[in-house]
Amino acid sequence: MVNDREIVQRILSGETKAFREIIDNYGRLVNHMVYSMLGDSPEREDICQEVFLKVYKNLSGFRHEAKLSSWIARIAVNHCRDFMVSRKLNYDGEVGEDILAGIPDDGPDIEEALDKSRRAMLIRKEIDSLPPSYRTIITLYHLDEFSYEEISRTLKMPLGTVKNYIFRAREILRQRLLACRSQEELLS
Repeated sequence: MVNDREIVQRILSGETKAFREIIDNYGRLVNHMVYSMLGDSPEREDICQEVFLKVYKNLSGFRHEAKLSSWIARIAVNHCRDFMVSRKLNYDGEVGEDILAGIPDDGPDIEEALDKSRRAMLIRKEIDSLPPSYRTIITLYHLDEFSYEEISRTLKMPLGTVKNYIFRAREILRQRLLACRSQEELLS
Protein backbone atom coordinates (compact mmCIF):
# COMPACT_ATOMS: atom_id res chain seq x y z
CA MET A 1 0.00 0.00 0.00
CA VAL A 2 1.36 3.38 -1.00
CA ASN A 3 1.41 5.94 1.78
CA ASP A 4 0.07 9.49 1.55
CA ARG A 5 3.51 11.07 1.40
CA GLU A 6 4.36 9.06 -1.72
CA ILE A 7 1.05 9.90 -3.40
CA VAL A 8 1.51 13.61 -2.69
CA GLN A 9 5.06 13.48 -4.03
CA ARG A 10 3.92 11.76 -7.22
CA ILE A 11 1.25 14.40 -7.80
CA LEU A 12 3.67 17.25 -7.13
CA SER A 13 6.13 15.62 -9.54
CA GLY A 14 3.58 15.94 -12.32
CA GLU A 15 1.71 12.63 -12.11
CA THR A 16 -1.69 14.30 -11.89
CA LYS A 17 -3.55 11.01 -12.36
CA ALA A 18 -2.31 10.00 -8.91
CA PHE A 19 -4.77 12.50 -7.46
CA ARG A 20 -7.46 9.90 -8.16
CA GLU A 21 -5.97 7.90 -5.28
CA ILE A 22 -6.56 10.81 -2.91
CA ILE A 23 -10.15 11.10 -4.09
CA ASP A 24 -10.65 7.35 -3.68
CA ASN A 25 -9.03 7.33 -0.23
CA TYR A 26 -10.73 10.44 1.15
CA GLY A 27 -13.96 10.83 -0.80
CA ARG A 28 -15.96 9.25 2.01
CA LEU A 29 -14.35 11.55 4.57
CA VAL A 30 -15.13 14.68 2.55
CA ASN A 31 -18.68 13.50 1.93
CA HIS A 32 -19.16 12.88 5.67
CA MET A 33 -17.78 16.30 6.54
CA VAL A 34 -19.95 18.13 4.03
CA TYR A 35 -23.02 16.13 4.99
CA SER A 36 -22.44 16.65 8.70
CA MET A 37 -22.27 20.41 8.23
CA LEU A 38 -24.83 20.97 5.47
CA GLY A 39 -27.15 18.01 5.74
CA ASP A 40 -28.72 16.73 2.56
CA SER A 41 -28.07 19.93 0.63
CA PRO A 42 -28.66 19.78 -3.12
CA GLU A 43 -25.20 21.35 -3.53
CA ARG A 44 -23.45 18.64 -1.51
CA GLU A 45 -21.89 16.86 -4.49
CA ASP A 46 -20.67 20.15 -5.98
CA ILE A 47 -19.22 21.22 -2.65
CA CYS A 48 -17.35 17.91 -2.32
CA GLN A 49 -15.86 18.48 -5.77
CA GLU A 50 -14.90 22.04 -4.81
CA VAL A 51 -13.16 20.71 -1.69
CA PHE A 52 -11.06 18.36 -3.80
CA LEU A 53 -10.24 21.20 -6.20
CA LYS A 54 -8.95 23.18 -3.22
CA VAL A 55 -6.99 20.16 -2.02
CA TYR A 56 -5.39 19.79 -5.45
CA LYS A 57 -4.58 23.51 -5.77
CA ASN A 58 -3.08 23.66 -2.28
CA LEU A 59 -1.31 20.30 -2.22
CA SER A 60 2.09 21.95 -2.52
CA GLY A 61 1.33 23.68 0.79
CA PHE A 62 0.78 20.40 2.64
CA ARG A 63 3.73 20.05 5.03
CA HIS A 64 3.09 16.51 6.38
CA GLU A 65 2.93 17.93 9.92
CA ALA A 66 -0.54 16.42 10.29
CA LYS A 67 -2.14 13.45 8.64
CA LEU A 68 -3.38 14.09 5.12
CA SER A 69 -6.88 13.12 6.25
CA SER A 70 -6.84 15.85 8.92
CA TRP A 71 -5.62 18.43 6.42
CA ILE A 72 -8.31 17.49 3.89
CA ALA A 73 -11.00 17.52 6.60
CA ARG A 74 -9.85 21.00 7.63
CA ILE A 75 -10.24 22.22 4.04
CA ALA A 76 -13.73 20.67 3.91
CA VAL A 77 -14.75 22.36 7.18
CA ASN A 78 -13.46 25.75 6.04
CA HIS A 79 -15.13 25.44 2.65
CA CYS A 80 -18.46 24.50 4.26
CA ARG A 81 -18.19 27.42 6.68
CA ASP A 82 -17.52 29.79 3.81
CA PHE A 83 -20.45 28.33 1.87
CA MET A 84 -22.79 28.67 4.85
CA VAL A 85 -21.74 32.26 5.50
CA SER A 86 -22.07 33.22 1.81
CA ARG A 87 -25.56 31.71 1.66
CA LYS A 88 -26.51 33.13 5.05
CA LEU A 89 -27.36 29.63 6.23
CA ASN A 90 -27.76 28.77 9.89
CA TYR A 91 -24.17 28.44 11.00
CA ASP A 92 -23.63 28.18 14.75
CA GLY A 93 -20.07 29.51 14.65
CA GLU A 94 -18.79 26.08 15.63
CA VAL A 95 -18.37 23.05 13.71
CA GLY A 96 -20.87 22.99 12.86
CA GLU A 97 -29.87 2.18 0.52
CA ASP A 98 -31.94 0.44 0.19
CA ILE A 99 -33.16 -1.18 3.39
CA LEU A 100 -33.17 -4.66 1.92
CA ALA A 101 -29.66 -4.56 0.47
CA GLY A 102 -27.63 -7.51 1.66
CA ILE A 103 -30.56 -9.21 3.34
CA PRO A 104 -31.00 -12.83 2.33
CA ASP A 105 -34.19 -13.72 0.49
CA ASP A 106 -35.04 -16.54 2.83
CA GLY A 107 -34.04 -18.03 6.13
CA PRO A 108 -34.54 -17.26 9.81
CA ASP A 109 -32.14 -14.29 9.84
CA ILE A 110 -34.33 -12.00 7.70
CA GLU A 111 -36.06 -10.49 10.74
CA GLU A 112 -32.74 -9.97 12.49
CA ALA A 113 -31.24 -8.30 9.41
CA LEU A 114 -34.30 -6.05 9.06
CA ASP A 115 -34.04 -5.09 12.74
CA LYS A 116 -30.35 -4.22 12.32
CA SER A 117 -31.15 -2.18 9.24
CA ARG A 118 -33.96 -0.33 11.04
CA ARG A 119 -31.67 0.40 13.99
CA ALA A 120 -28.94 1.70 11.69
CA MET A 121 -31.43 3.94 9.89
CA LEU A 122 -32.79 5.24 13.19
CA ILE A 123 -29.30 6.00 14.51
CA ARG A 124 -28.37 7.76 11.25
CA LYS A 125 -31.58 9.80 11.43
CA GLU A 126 -30.84 10.83 15.00
CA ILE A 127 -27.23 11.74 14.16
CA ASP A 128 -28.51 13.83 11.25
CA SER A 129 -30.81 15.72 13.61
CA LEU A 130 -27.99 16.73 15.97
CA PRO A 131 -26.79 20.35 15.89
CA PRO A 132 -24.03 20.76 13.25
CA SER A 133 -21.23 21.02 15.79
CA TYR A 134 -22.15 17.72 17.49
CA ARG A 135 -22.98 15.99 14.19
CA THR A 136 -19.60 16.89 12.71
CA ILE A 137 -17.62 15.70 15.71
CA ILE A 138 -19.58 12.45 16.08
CA THR A 139 -19.12 11.78 12.36
CA LEU A 140 -15.37 12.37 12.54
CA TYR A 141 -14.97 10.24 15.65
CA HIS A 142 -17.23 7.27 14.95
CA LEU A 143 -17.55 7.09 11.17
CA ASP A 144 -14.17 8.44 10.07
CA GLU A 145 -12.31 7.13 13.13
CA PHE A 146 -10.41 10.33 13.91
CA SER A 147 -8.74 10.53 17.32
CA TYR A 148 -9.66 13.30 19.75
CA GLU A 149 -6.40 15.03 18.90
CA GLU A 150 -7.03 14.84 15.15
CA ILE A 151 -10.52 16.29 15.60
CA SER A 152 -9.10 19.07 17.78
CA ARG A 153 -6.52 20.01 15.14
CA THR A 154 -8.94 19.64 12.24
CA LEU A 155 -11.69 21.76 13.78
CA LYS A 156 -9.31 24.07 15.65
CA MET A 157 -11.10 23.36 18.91
CA PRO A 158 -9.59 22.73 22.34
CA LEU A 159 -9.21 19.05 23.12
CA GLY A 160 -11.49 19.38 26.15
CA THR A 161 -14.23 20.88 23.99
CA VAL A 162 -13.98 17.99 21.54
CA LYS A 163 -14.31 15.45 24.36
CA ASN A 164 -17.19 17.42 25.85
CA TYR A 165 -19.04 17.61 22.51
CA ILE A 166 -18.62 13.87 21.94
CA PHE A 167 -19.94 13.19 25.44
CA ARG A 168 -22.91 15.55 24.96
CA ALA A 169 -23.73 14.22 21.50
CA ARG A 170 -23.67 10.64 22.77
CA GLU A 171 -25.91 11.59 25.67
CA ILE A 172 -28.40 13.29 23.34
CA LEU A 173 -28.38 10.25 21.06
CA ARG A 174 -28.80 7.89 24.02
CA GLN A 175 -31.80 9.84 25.32
CA ARG A 176 -33.42 10.03 21.89
CA LEU A 177 -32.87 6.34 21.16
CA LEU A 178 -34.27 5.36 24.56
CA ALA A 179 -37.33 7.51 23.83
CA CYS A 180 -37.76 5.79 20.46
CA ARG A 181 -37.45 2.38 22.08
CA SER A 182 -40.04 3.33 24.69
CA GLN A 183 -42.40 4.48 21.95
CA GLU A 184 -41.96 1.19 20.07
CA GLU A 185 -42.68 -0.78 23.24
CA LEU A 186 -45.87 1.22 23.80
CA LEU A 187 -47.02 0.57 20.24
CA SER A 188 -46.42 -3.16 20.40
